[in-house]
Amino acid sequence: MLRFIPVWFDSLGSKSSAIYIETEDIKIFIDPGLSALQPGFPISDSMKSKYNAMGYRAIQRYASIADIIVITHYHYDHFEDPFTPNLDAESVYGGKLILVKDPNIYINRSQHERARIFFEHMVSFFLDKPLEEFLTEPRKSDFEDPLEWVPMASKKDFGSYNERRKQILESGRERFKVLCGLWSRSMWIREIKESNLHIEFADGKRYVFGNTKIIFTQPMFHGIEYDRLGWVIGLVVETRNRKLLYTGDIQGPFVEDYADWIIRENPNIAIIDGPPTYQLGYMMTQTNLRRALENMKSILRNTEAELIIWDHHLLRDIRWRERVRDVLEEAKKLNKKLITAAEFYGKKPIADIAGKSRKKTKKK
Repeated sequence: MLRFIPVWFDSLGSKSSAIYIETEDIKIFIDPGLSALQPGFPISDSMKSKYNAMGYRAIQRYASIADIIVITHYHYDHFEDPFTPNLDAESVYGGKLILVKDPNIYINRSQHERARIFFEHMVSFFLDKPLEEFLTEPRKSDFEDPLEWVPMASKKDFGSYNERRKQILESGRERFKVLCGLWSRSMWIREIKESNLHIEFADGKRYVFGNTKIIFTQPMFHGIEYDRLGWVIGLVVETRNRKLLYTGDIQGPFVEDYADWIIRENPNIAIIDGPPTYQLGYMMTQTNLRRALENMKSILRNTEAELIIWDHHLLRDIRWRERVRDVLEEAKKLNKKLITAAEFYGKKPIADIAGKSRKKTKKK
């Protein structure tokens, strides 16, 4: 048995990718957080606040009954601070197994800082202790280049874009080296196992609860190779005869090796975050959008997934259907159920409603 509920997503009105999973052995809540849609999204601030309030209620409801809380990375649309107003932190985090992205390595500078604030507040709230009690000297200073973990993407021929891509990768590698310095000289947070607070770092680990397995990936780029947004962890929840895959924020997926991971796992249900098409021409290129579209079509053709929810970043764009038309048409041709979280509930995505409203306003 594997029961799945898409708790809150961008298509429902807030930046979020929160899901609840229940098996015969365990109850899991993944990424209990949300943020308001970007300032340029064409709905009023009052509507954004309304959707946020609805999302918080849904997250609180399902997180409170979970046995395990998973946090795939430290962006505020994926986790909540225990001091968040109107959050019952005790019911969300207290006494539970909290499996998180390692806050010490393969993490960018902003998430490195956010993780420390989160841990500082967690030990203060639940244990009335300072974070200093849970810090240790760095355990290593030599870190493997994560580009080595994506051989398919590394060998891909981009034609006339190859030279530009080479420059981007060289720049990314230099940023990576700077981050290695941060990781090797900063005090490390250690895992916590005390009476009312149990936090473990899940990167690359495997957990077994009766007939349920939770299998985490090693860190994956939050977008393209050496993405400035850092790294995330994805995971698979598997029972005796059912499998659910959750990507975290790999944005598309852009990277061919991540599409291959999804294909190899061949899940019954896949929760995949789409490309941030609202950033097209700004932080996302046409070349990388084409990568994401081709990777999604490959996933559709080569998996037997009965349900794929494609949501999150993609649904911040009122023109999203137009920009990923090739993938939507491929799903229709293959008779694959590729939908948003809103459509899972029989609702129209907020992006579609906002886009239609904008068109009417322009006609007037």
